[in-house]
Amino acid sequence: MTVLAGHLLAGLVLTAAAALPAPVPGQKEPLAEANAALQAGEADKALALLDKPGNRAEAYNLRCRVEYALTQWDRAANDCEQAVKLDGRNSDDHLWLGRALGEKASRASFMSAYSLAKRVRAEFEEAARLNPRNVEALAALGEFYYSAPGMIGGGIDKSETVAAQLDKIDPVRAHELRGNIAEHRNDYGTAERELKQAIAGSAHPAFQWMTLASFYRRRERLAEMESAIRSGENAAKRDKHAGVALYNGASLLCATKRDPARAAKMLGDYLGGSAKTEEGPAFVAHAWLARLKQQLGDPAAASREQAAALALAHEYKPALKMKQDLKH
Repeated sequence: MTVLAGHLLAGLVLTAAAALPAPVPGQKEPLAEANAALQAGEADKALALLDKPGNRAEAYNLRCRVEYALTQWDRAANDCEQAVKLDGRNSDDHLWLGRALGEKASRASFMSAYSLAKRVRAEFEEAARLNPRNVEALAALGEFYYSAPGMIGGGIDKSETVAAQLDKIDPVRAHELRGNIAEHRNDYGTAERELKQAIAGSAHPAFQWMTLASFYRRRERLAEMESAIRSGENAAKRDKHAGVALYNGASLLCATKRDPARAAKMLGDYLGGSAKTEEGPAFVAHAWLARLKQQLGDPAAASREQAAALALAHEYKPALKMKQDLKH
């Protein structure tokens, strides 16, 4: 994920909204139900359940993550900031605030980006300090360090220190981070070897195959990218926990305009499976699938997929644009 540039937050208005209603016997607690909706890609449902977050940090964190999936970076940063204000001891709250600020930073003017990037670093560092075994926080911090200039606290040496921490708790992610560090240094041979070691050591290699495919895409080695995607697809078929890897692989095929039929099948398999997560929002998958169906000459299916995306997330801008495109 991106970790640089965006506008500084002007401030937050604390809401005096009532707390979420008590659960009805036999029903899920509202926050659990909202999280289930988020994982299923039901953005509208999740936001409706979180309409009155009250003073619950967990509710603000969930709202932030729904808005993050919707690419509503300002809203996401505001809600994650509120979560941190309400409970500054939660590692994941700091991680998500850092991610949201990073997305704002990547779209900001230089001076705003500079200020925000320092905040991103601080949030990732705090997330890792609060929970030194938070793999996602360490991975995000390691990425920040190797990609950011020294003037805002970056540094390859710092990233290598994080990789050493990951060695002790998640060696696969350590290999991935070292691969990214090597790529940043233009040492592409070492980068490829590290990513292949991550595949060899992983219990769920479908994800690491797609990471290797992404590396090949950046190097414009597209035939090898497609081969890695096929390997990841095959691995995902044998791993009920790796469905989102299909989403990841399809996104690479969409981005490079390669093999739309395979990309459509992978997205269909992901949406039809039971392993959907917020890492691969279902409404995004439906929107991509609508584009693919249009390319493959099936406008009726494209309209159905576009409608399915908006049924889950009525404010999702790419699906709204697709709706207009299908009219012409």
